[in-house]
Amino acid sequence: MGFINPFGASSPKQKIAVPTAYEMGGKDIKDIISPPALEIESNFLKLGKKFVKSYFVFTYPRFLVSGWFSPIINMDKAMDIAIFVHPIETATALKKLRRKTAQVQAQLAEREEKGYVSDPALETAYQDIESLRQSLQQSTERLFNAGLYFTLYGDTLEEINAVESKIVSILEGQIVYTKPCLFQQYEGFVSTLPLGHDKILIHTPLNSGPISSFFPFVSSDLTSDKGILYGINRHNNSLVIFDRFSMENANQVLFAKSGSGKSYTTKLEILRYLMLGTDILIIDPENEYQNLSDTVGGAFFKISLTSDYHINPFDIPKIPKGEDPGDVLRSHIVNLSGLLKLMLGGVTPEEDAVLDRAITETYASRDITPDADFSGKTPPLMQDLQTVLENMEGAKDVAAKLEKYTKGTYSTFINQPTNIDVKNRLIVFSLRDLEDQLRPMAMYIVLNFIWGLIRAELKRRLLIIDEAWWMMKSEDSASFLFGLAKRARKYYMGVSTITQDVEDFLKSPYGKPIITNSAIQILLKQAPSSIDAVAKTFNLTEAEKQLLLESGVGEGLFFAGLKHAAIKVIASYTEDQIVTTNPQQIMEQQKLSEQIEKMKEKTN
Repeated sequence: MGFINPFGASSPKQKIAVPTAYEMGGKDIKDIISPPALEIESNFLKLGKKFVKSYFVFTYPRFLVSGWFSPIINMDKAMDIAIFVHPIETATALKKLRRKTAQVQAQLAEREEKGYVSDPALETAYQDIESLRQSLQQSTERLFNAGLYFTLYGDTLEEINAVESKIVSILEGQIVYTKPCLFQQYEGFVSTLPLGHDKILIHTPLNSGPISSFFPFVSSDLTSDKGILYGINRHNNSLVIFDRFSMENANQVLFAKSGSGKSYTTKLEILRYLMLGTDILIIDPENEYQNLSDTVGGAFFKISLTSDYHINPFDIPKIPKGEDPGDVLRSHIVNLSGLLKLMLGGVTPEEDAVLDRAITETYASRDITPDADFSGKTPPLMQDLQTVLENMEGAKDVAAKLEKYTKGTYSTFINQPTNIDVKNRLIVFSLRDLEDQLRPMAMYIVLNFIWGLIRAELKRRLLIIDEAWWMMKSEDSASFLFGLAKRARKYYMGVSTITQDVEDFLKSPYGKPIITNSAIQILLKQAPSSIDAVAKTFNLTEAEKQLLLESGVGEGLFFAGLKHAAIKVIASYTEDQIVTTNPQQIMEQQKLSEQIEKMKEKTN
């Protein structure tokens, strides 16, 4: 293609080639992504309208702890980071270390000859060099030249300087020192681009251990010889196998937003613990555990106003071996008093005293007293308490409030003798068909009933409380749940507290203590509205917060004491068919079952 002479007019004979439209638009990828201009100064660059400043790390401490670099990586600032790791041949490294050892030994000998006081720095250096030499000779370590560079971006130099001050403060607190790339800003910028070009070549020799601490994600290995498979460690693809009963307590909390897999995870855990011989008790507010119960031959009890199953809150718990029956009865009266406060919507101190006396007199009317042998006695009902209250001075108002539970709409729910058979390894109490105002009371009654079973016989058990935030609405029921979580360890039981309403759970003064008394904590996908409360409660880093916001179904964080891992819950095909909560999958299973039934009918 010809060209136009820019220094003068073209001659008449010169042919001028006019570029075609295609040629005018012909640009390669570099032309498209390049900035409009690049201005290079001694201590910064100006890339278009953006200011750019690059830095390098030149000094590290004697020890680097895991995750030391995470606060920088997780900063919510525009930044590019490059880590260059250049392997050093072991033979070359050993040769240099031998020379260095000789130098240090000579310095130590010289100081000793002159009678100087020993230099701790020199002695420590000698020990470190010898230790590294041994590790290299045994091939347990490798030596590398490491370069760490980072580039900051901002609309003004003041903005970059503010971020620089913050980074320098964080790093110097860990005895890691940085410098800006003076007169090498262009080289620093190129080194942090994703090109793999180390233009600065400012390196520090580091062995394998310190190099591994640069890795931004910290994930503990939670694979043990016993326990169940919880899932896959998303950072290193190892198996998360753990036994809850190996911790100081077997309690667990699981927080997740709706649809993120909390029920799926819980049912999978139940299924696997059943195979290890653990008894399971479940409070199911949404009928999500019926298919699991039917599959494994468990006992499924629907608690509702029209249900055939009833629990009498006045039932006396079985007396555990070695315990005083009188103490068991007194403890039961205290729990019953808490239930009545929940039913009545709060009581005054005077009414509280009246209720306590009325409950004692109600039991006494059936010859059930702490000082007498009440084994084999028929327990009273709620209507018996109402009768006692009606005949007590100053208790008529309280008796009137109880009428809806004895003669009114709710009488079929709470004013009936117990008729539940609990001889099964998996027992589910379904509360789905109960009205919302009755659910906290039903949970309290069921938990009190379960507590009686637990105390009567020492067995390895798990108690699953789904949608536990219902119990946190009332101080009495929240206090009861906290007491249960605190005392469960003595009876070889683990309490699983599951909720999607984290805010409601943590508003209760008992929410945080329940979490503190749970050795296992599982956090699945969280909603943006609740992530700050979760992060504050569990002391999450910015990276962990982001992980929970971006996690898919069945993905999140698994905490076991001080260890934690990013987890993905995995089920086999058969397990998935049993524990799934996906409505589409459940519909397909139902259709398949119907087809099988029709085929059986035709065959017959």
